[in-house]
Amino acid sequence: MRVKRFWNKISIKLLIAIIISFAISLFIAYIILYNLNRFHLLPPNRLSVDQYNLIVNTLTVVVILSFIISFLLIIRNKIKYLKLITSSVQNIANGKLGSTIVIKGDDELAQLSRNINLMSKELENKFEHERQIENAKNELITNISHDLRTPLTSIIGYLDLLRKKEYKDDEQLTDYVETIYSKSQELKSLINELFEYTKLTSPDIKLNLTVIDLGGLLEQIIGEYIPIFEKAGLRIQKSIPVEDLLVTMDVEEMVRVYDNLFMNAKIYSIKPSFIKINLDSDGKNAFLSISNQVEELPVEDVNLLFERFYRGDQARIEDGGAGLGLAISKRIVEIHGGTITVDYKAGWLTFIIEHRLKE
Repeated sequence: MRVKRFWNKISIKLLIAIIISFAISLFIAYIILYNLNRFHLLPPNRLSVDQYNLIVNTLTVVVILSFIISFLLIIRNKIKYLKLITSSVQNIANGKLGSTIVIKGDDELAQLSRNINLMSKELENKFEHERQIENAKNELITNISHDLRTPLTSIIGYLDLLRKKEYKDDEQLTDYVETIYSKSQELKSLINELFEYTKLTSPDIKLNLTVIDLGGLLEQIIGEYIPIFEKAGLRIQKSIPVEDLLVTMDVEEMVRVYDNLFMNAKIYSIKPSFIKINLDSDGKNAFLSISNQVEELPVEDVNLLFERFYRGDQARIEDGGAGLGLAISKRIVEIHGGTITVDYKAGWLTFIIEHRLKE
C-alpha cells in the first residue's frame, strides 16, 4: 500500500515561515517589555487591574500583528506566484489555450505550474487537431458533394429522357440504359471510397491483425495480376526473397493498398513497358517498392498524389475515382505503424512501403 507523504516542500517552507514570524513577534514583545522596564513605565505593585489588562492586551495585539505582518512579508512571493497561477488558469479557461506560466523555484507550486503548462499545451494541440478534423470534414463534404453531383446529374438527365420516351429507337434506348448503369457504378464507387475513407479516419477503427509472410502474400497477389498486366501490355520484373518476412497486419486492408498501387501502375504506365516489384529487408523493417514508367509526372510535387481528392490528369478524373485511393492507402499503412512514400526519377514513378517486421 502506498503511504502518502505528509511533509512536502511547501509544508516545510510554511513551517519555517511560522517559526520565523513567531520568533520576530516574541523579539518585538521582548523589546517592548525591556523598554517599559528601562524607563520605569512598569513600576512594581503600582499598576491597577485595568492598567495591567490594558498593557497585556496591547502587548498581545502587537505580538499578533507583528506575527501576521512578518508571516505575510515572508510568504508574499508565494502569494504573488499563486495569484499568477490563478490568473493563468483563468486565461486558459477563457480560451487562451497554450498559455504558460513562468516556473519559479522547485516546490509543489512549481510542479503545479509545470502540470498546468503541460495541460495547456495538450489542450491547444487537441483543439488544433479537432479544428483540423473539422476543416477536413468540411473539405470532404464539399469535394465529395461535387463529385457525387456529376454522375447523379447524368443519371437523372437520362432517366428523364426515358420517362419522356425521348429516344429514336431501341439502339438509342440501350445506349441510354448503359450510360445510366455506368454512371450508377461510378456513383457506387464514389460512395464506397467515401465510406472507406471516413471509416479509416475514425479514432475507433479496429484492425483484424494476423502474422503473415509478406513475400508469400505478394507472390499470390502478383500471380493474380499477371494476366491483367499482360493484357495491358505490361510485364512484371520482381525480386522477392525466399526467406520468410513475417509482418503483423490486417491482410484485407493491406491487400487493398497493394491492389490500389497495382491498378495505378496498370492505368498510368507507358505501354508496353515493365512494372518492377522489389521486396527486401534490413532485419527490422521490410521495404516493398513498386515502380512503373510514366510519360510525364502529373504533378510537380509527387507528395500531392497522397492528398485527398487530388486527381492528376483527365484520365484519372474519367476513371470514376474520387481521388481518395492513395489517401486511403496511406492511411491504412500508417495505422499499421508503417510508412508509404513516393519518388520520381528519370521517368520512373516508385511507391515504397515500409513494414515493421515481427520481432
